[in-house]
Amino acid sequence: MTHPKPPSLVRFRRRRRLEGMTLVEIMIVVIIMALIATAVGIAVIPRWRKAQIDTARTDAQAVRSAVQLYLMDHNDCPSNAEDLQEGGYLDRSKRATDPWDEPFRIECEGDEIYVLSAGPDKQWDTEDDI
Repeated sequence: MTHPKPPSLVRFRRRRRLEGMTLVEIMIVVIIMALIATAVGIAVIPRWRKAQIDTARTDAQAVRSAVQLYLMDHNDCPSNAEDLQEGGYLDRSKRATDPWDEPFRIECEGDEIYVLSAGPDKQWDTEDDI
């Protein structure tokens, strides 16, 4: 013959079951959060890389404009963008390096001015140079 459980014990177990979360429920929430983070990463990372490339092009144009001003006052090509900042040709709020913290390469050939970045791989003379 089985003895009936006291009512207080039955209520305690029922309340305990309703108050807590099981490990399975927690794991489901974690998996959903991981899926959302993955989706955001897949969407954001390529745009972030494109933004870095666009920033490098814009910064290179600013450096190129500063080189043009520098050449009006001097007969030689500046060696780097930091010299342009120190001379007051490039505003200090502008970057003297590319988005990957590598210095721009400045080349002057006659009337042509080239401001180059090694790009995301930081290696010169590769496909991703800007």
